Amino acid sequence: QVQLVESGGGLVQPGGSLRLSCAASGFTISDYAMSWYRQAPGKERVLVAYITSVGGITNYAHSVKRRFTISRDNTKNTVYLQMNSLKPEDTVVYYCKSRPWGLDYWGQGTQVTVSS
Repeated sequence: QVQLVESGGGLVQPGGSLRLSCAASGFTISDYAMSWYRQAPGKERVLVAYITSVGGITNYAHSVKRRFTISRDNTKNTVYLQMNSLKPEDTVVYYCKSRPWGLDYWGQGTQVTVSS
């Protein structure tokens, strides 16, 4: 059974940092691209960052480039999103996603709140 479980969200002050984790089970993350999305209330879910299975190539949304870093630890079957220089507009729910065997799987989401 495929499962993605996010953790690491919380409350942080502007300019602070958080690291989100996405622990995968039921498949091997090194075989598939892994992505982080985020969604504000009443808005569509948007891609924040992804990392490819081959070569570990990364790409980021313009709004988070040079602030966020996606990485993966294949030994732990976990993907991370390191978020630095956080801004109030980063306050949304973050979701992990993968597509093993051609099917979309999402985590339950983790709330990030950036506020003083």
